Amino acid sequence: MNSSKSNDATDSSCQGGNLDTTEEVKDELCPGFKDADTFVKYGLGAVLSATKASAGLPQSGDEYDFYRSFPGFQEFCESQGDKLLHCMSQIMQNHGCRSHIKDRDKLTGIEERFDLVVDSNDVILERAGILLDEADGVNRSQKPVMPVGFQPPKIVVSSWNRKGSSSGSRSETFRLLHAKNIARPQLKFKEKVDNSNTPFVPKIFIKPNSLKALPSYFTNKQIRKERPEDLDVPAALADFIHQQRTQEHVEDMFAHPYQYELDHLIVPESLLSKPEPQMYKPLAETNLTFVDSLEDLVTLNEKLCKSSEFAVDLEHHSYRSFLGLTCLMQVSTREEDFIIDTLELRSELYILNEAFTDPSIVKVFHGADSDIEWLQRDFGLYVVNLFDTHQASRALNLARHSLDHLLKHFCDVDSDKRYQLADWRIRPLPEEMIQYARSDTHYLLYIYDCVRAQLLDSNHGQPGLLQCVWNKSRDISLKKYLKPIYTEESYLELQRKQKKSFNTQQLTAFRLLFAWRDKLARQEDESTGYVLPTHMMIKISEELPKEPQGIIACCIPVPPLVRQQVNELHSLVQQAREMPLLKVRNHRCSPEVSLFGPHDETIRLSAPPKITLFQVALPILLHFIQLLFISPNDQRSMSVAQMKARRIIESFENPFRMYLPSADVHVNKNAKFDPSSKIFEISKRWKLQSVEQQQKELEAKKKIREEAKQQAKKASGNLESVKDGEQKRVRVARESGEETPNPSKKQMKSAEKPQKKEAPSQDSFKPFDYSQSDLKVFDGAKAKDNTQFDPNRQPRDFKKKGQKKNSGAGNKSVSYLAGKSERGFRHNWPKR
Repeated sequence: MNSSKSNDATDSSCQGGNLDTTEEVKDELCPGFKDADTFVKYGLGAVLSATKASAGLPQSGDEYDFYRSFPGFQEFCESQGDKLLHCMSQIMQNHGCRSHIKDRDKLTGIEERFDLVVDSNDVILERAGILLDEADGVNRSQKPVMPVGFQPPKIVVSSWNRKGSSSGSRSETFRLLHAKNIARPQLKFKEKVDNSNTPFVPKIFIKPNSLKALPSYFTNKQIRKERPEDLDVPAALADFIHQQRTQEHVEDMFAHPYQYELDHLIVPESLLSKPEPQMYKPLAETNLTFVDSLEDLVTLNEKLCKSSEFAVDLEHHSYRSFLGLTCLMQVSTREEDFIIDTLELRSELYILNEAFTDPSIVKVFHGADSDIEWLQRDFGLYVVNLFDTHQASRALNLARHSLDHLLKHFCDVDSDKRYQLADWRIRPLPEEMIQYARSDTHYLLYIYDCVRAQLLDSNHGQPGLLQCVWNKSRDISLKKYLKPIYTEESYLELQRKQKKSFNTQQLTAFRLLFAWRDKLARQEDESTGYVLPTHMMIKISEELPKEPQGIIACCIPVPPLVRQQVNELHSLVQQAREMPLLKVRNHRCSPEVSLFGPHDETIRLSAPPKITLFQVALPILLHFIQLLFISPNDQRSMSVAQMKARRIIESFENPFRMYLPSADVHVNKNAKFDPSSKIFEISKRWKLQSVEQQQKELEAKKKIREEAKQQAKKASGNLESVKDGEQKRVRVARESGEETPNPSKKQMKSAEKPQKKEAPSQDSFKPFDYSQSDLKVFDGAKAKDNTQFDPNRQPRDFKKKGQKKNSGAGNKSVSYLAGKSERGFRHNWPKR
C-alpha cells in the first residue's frame, strides 16, 4: 500500500512538472522535486508513514509465531524482505560499502547482515557529516602529509595576534607555525637531560678569561665518566656522593664560577661617555650565516673575539620539555648576522665562553633575566660585561619597555611578532621564522648606542644614570639557574596562587595529583602543563569523581598522559575520598573571616588567625605595668599606684577561672555518656573549687592577723595602752549594744601625736584618710563580734548610725598598720 501511494505521488509530481516550462524542468533538483526543501519534506513524510506501518506489524514472540503459521503471511514477509535487502544493497553499493547481503549462510546470516548494516551506517553518516561541514564553510578535506618544515602554517585567530591593516577596516590574522609530529630533539643530545629532583650543578669545566681559578671540582668533572658505580645516579647526586667518599672541598659546588670576575669588573671610561650612534645596515645588505657545524662555530667564536660589542638573543621552547630547551641563538655584529642551531651544537657551545666572558667585549641583550639562566642550564655559558637595553628603557621612563617599542621608537621599524609563540624545534626552519629571529638582534646595537646617549643627556652629561644601568646589568649576570625542586609543601604555593579554598579531601587530592604530575613530567621529560594543566587538576580536585570516566570528563581536551594513566589517577582520587571531611580555610583566600574560636581546629590546620595590633600590644603593656609598679618579692608593702596596677592586671584575667576544674580532680568515665552525671560532676567540681578558694582566703587572713600582732607587740608602751583602751571601749560598746561615744578634741589630739612620731618609720606609705570619704554607701553591713583586735576591720566601726564623720580620725590613729588593707582585692569587695 505504501509503495502504491508513493508511485501515485511521484506520478502526480511528474505531471505537475510537465506543465511547467522547459527552463524550470532544467532547474529541478531531481525529477519531480523543485528544490531540496520539497524533497526533504516528502522524504520525512515517507519515513513517518513507514514508521507507523512498522509499528502495526506483529510483535516478536507468540504473536509473530501465530501469524507466521499462515502460509500467505509467510510468503508476503519473505517477498518484502527480499525487496528491502535488495534496496539496502543498492544503497550500500552507491557508497562503496560491502553489499553482499542476500547470499549469506542461514545459520549466521542475520549476525553478518547486521554487522554489514552497522558498518555501512557509520560510513554514510561520516560522509554526510563531512558534506554538512563543507556546506557550512568548514573545509575538512584530507591533504597529504608533508615533511616537517614544509607544512602549511596553521591559522590561529585570537585577540593577541591581530594587527590592524593599513586600511583600518579589517584586521590581519597572524600565523602561528606549529608542528604536531616533530621528532623530540632530546633523543639526539649527547648528554642526557637531568630531570632528577637534585640541585643544579654548573656544567662548566674550563674557565677562560679568569682572574680566579676554577675550583678543582669543575676541572675534574670528566673523572665522573670513569666511575661506573655512579652511572645510574643523577649527575648532581653522583658528584656529591663522590665528594663525600673522597672528602673533597664542596663549598664552591653551587657557586657562580665568574662571581669574582663580575665583582671586580670596572666599566671603562669610554663606555661611560656619550657615543655617536652608528647606523645599522639594511637587512638586504647584511650577510646572514646559519651555524650548524663545529667548524662554523669555531669561526664564529674567532670573529666575536675580534669585535668590541655584539648583540645576543635566544629562542626557547618549554611545552614539550620539563626544564625547557634553548632552540636557537641569534648573534649580530655591526657587519653581519648569525643564527646558531643550538639543538645540533648543544654540547659544543661552551666554546663561546671565550667571547662571552671577555670583559673588554660588550654583550648587548634585551630582557636578559631568562636568557642568562638558559645559557647556564643548557650550554654552561656565562656573560661578563653585559648591557641590558630593557634596564636602560626603565631608566629612561619610556612609555613601554618591550623590544617592539624600542624598534619603533629608535629605528622606526614595525616588528613582526607572528612567530613569537611558534615551535622553534622545527627543522629545517622556514624562511619566515629565520627573518623573525634575525630582526631581534640586527637593530639592537644601534639601540644600544641611542639609549646610552639619551641616558647621558637626561642626566645633564653626568654618567650616574648610565652607571646605574651597568650595575643592574651586572646583577643580572650574577643570576644562577635554580632547578625546580619538589618538596612536600610545593603544592601549597600553587594553591595560594590559584586562591582556591579546599576541604581536607579536596586538598589531599590536589596534593596527590600535584606529586603525580611532577613525577610523570620528570620521567617523560614533558612540561607539567602538557601532563596535566593546572585548571584541570583543580577541577578534578574539586569534583572528586567516583569513576575514571569522571576524570576524563573533567579534562577537555583530554591530555594523552591522563588518558594513559587514568586508572592511577582514579586510585589517587579514591585515596583522597577516604580522608575525613573537614573544612580547611585559607585566610589569604578569604580575608573577610576575622573572628576565630578556640575550638576551630580546621582553621588552625590551614593558617594562623589574624593578630591585631591590640593583641600584640596588650601583653607588652601588662608586663610593663607589672615591672614598673609591682615588686614580686615584696607584695606586702604595695603603694596605692601598685594596688591600681594590680587591679588593672586582674581585670584582664579570665572571670570564670574560679569555675574551671583543677588538674587533680578525678573525672568519672560514665559521666561522658550520661548527661545527668556529667552535670553532677561539673557542679561537684565547682563546689570543690569554691571551698578551696575559701580556705585560701582564710589562710591569707590568718597570716595578716599574725603579722599585725607581731608588729603591735613591738610598738611602744603608750601605743599599747592606747590600743588596749580603745579596744576595750569598742568591745564594751559592742557587747552592750551602745554606740561608741564621740571622742573629745583632747583625745583626738593625743591620738594624732603618736601617729606623727611613727610617721618617719613609714617611709613609703601614707595612710588613706578615711574621714574624708563618704562611707554611707557601706551602710547596712552588720559588724561581727570578735575577741581579737583586727586593724583591717577598724574602719567598719564608722558605719554605725548616728556617728559623725570626724569620729573616724580617733579610731584610725596608730592602730592602723601600713599595707594590710584588703579593700582592693576581689574577695573583699562589698556585697550587693
